[in-house]
Amino acid sequence: MEHDLVVFVPGFLGTRLYRDGQDVWARCGERLINSAAMALTEVALPPGLGDAPPEGPFRLEADALLQVPDSVPGLLSCMGYPDIRAALADPLDAQFVPFGYDWRLSHRLLARQLKARVARELDRWHAKVDAYYPDRADDPRVILVCHATGGLIGRHYLECEDGRETARSLVTLGTPQRGLVQAARLLAGDAIPGDAGPGADVAARLNEALRDWALNLPAVVEMLPVYPAVRVEGKSRERKINDQRHPVPGLPGDAVREALDFQEEFRSACDEHRSVGPLPYAVHCLGGVDFPSPEVLVLSSVGPRITGSLLGPGDGTVPRRSAVAGWTGTDPMLWTGFRNADLASAPALRDAMLAIRAGRPPGGTLAGEEGIALHFPRDPVAAGHPFVIELLGHDLPRRNLRTFIWRSGRPDKHPVAFRQYQPDRYRAELEVAPGHWVVEAMVDRPKGRDRRDVTVMAA
Repeated sequence: MEHDLVVFVPGFLGTRLYRDGQDVWARCGERLINSAAMALTEVALPPGLGDAPPEGPFRLEADALLQVPDSVPGLLSCMGYPDIRAALADPLDAQFVPFGYDWRLSHRLLARQLKARVARELDRWHAKVDAYYPDRADDPRVILVCHATGGLIGRHYLECEDGRETARSLVTLGTPQRGLVQAARLLAGDAIPGDAGPGADVAARLNEALRDWALNLPAVVEMLPVYPAVRVEGKSRERKINDQRHPVPGLPGDAVREALDFQEEFRSACDEHRSVGPLPYAVHCLGGVDFPSPEVLVLSSVGPRITGSLLGPGDGTVPRRSAVAGWTGTDPMLWTGFRNADLASAPALRDAMLAIRAGRPPGGTLAGEEGIALHFPRDPVAAGHPFVIELLGHDLPRRNLRTFIWRSGRPDKHPVAFRQYQPDRYRAELEVAPGHWVVEAMVDRPKGRDRRDVTVMAA
């Protein structure tokens, strides 16, 4: 309701990581792009950390929300949250709480940290709310809005950390409720295919660096898919990642067990609570369906080798089958035409939040993109070699098509010239310096927009 405390939980990458006032992740990301040895050392965690907080040199400060696009190659992207207050329907300063956190850590630990933060902030807001909403019908509770993997933290807090009675609503935005195929490929050392990435040598170095780093990150391990997400060539039945007959090569069994235990703990808590009665809070899940998303990992039938991923409908990161929040016992899904990385800044979120904060159920037609999508056949790409961007949409030149590319964090945008090569299909070829870049396409009549980020690696 309008007088409730609004708590925003960003996703993986969505909080800046600092040490001594320096943005450590930004520094490491730049080293990774430039193929520096030991690029991720400063953001590594010790083996076997589990649900404990890191100490000493492994501990980092995390509070400020990401403001510019960033990504972990082969895993996921985040476009940042510069306009999050507006997207949340402009809550007052005193009733808005951005929950920054160290996204490397276990979602269990982060749920406990969220519990402590919500308790403090809700006590503070209780003492102030009369000055702003003297005619309210009841005491304030919490509207918890969670982007991407932040939804894993939010739901664990509610169901496993006694947060159920504090919440009025849980709103998730592109949350991988049942995991990501990309996490399995990353932890197996195959996030960047050598024949589809920046080149065999660069891809091999990047895969090794990412795997060594991510194997000790509880958050990535807990993203492993728990739905049937593996297919063996020549076989029609899809299997789970713990299928002993066809194990995913390079994926440690310990990581698989940790991921399954994390999901089972949550499912058991939901089952226990459901036996008592319905959820005491409303759940609204925004998801995307207009962009191909990695859905199934494909294994070779003649040897232990990953040969690729099959795509399904989704938000470009989370496939529809993983985005569905079946644990609620209801149908809380609100489908939009936005990518995962953009959901927290989308008009669809503002439309939903205006209804939720007014005490109305969101629904109907949510604002979204119409008929325009960018596609990168390769990401990341190698500097020094042209790469192709494709754009799909109907009658785009007559709809005032505008396309730009810019380096993340820099204001200068450069136009991109697309040429049509098939009906409703357009292509551009670019060559840029190493770095993290963003491409944007916009049209009118009807309005539409799509943004994609691409990492350009030094050779």
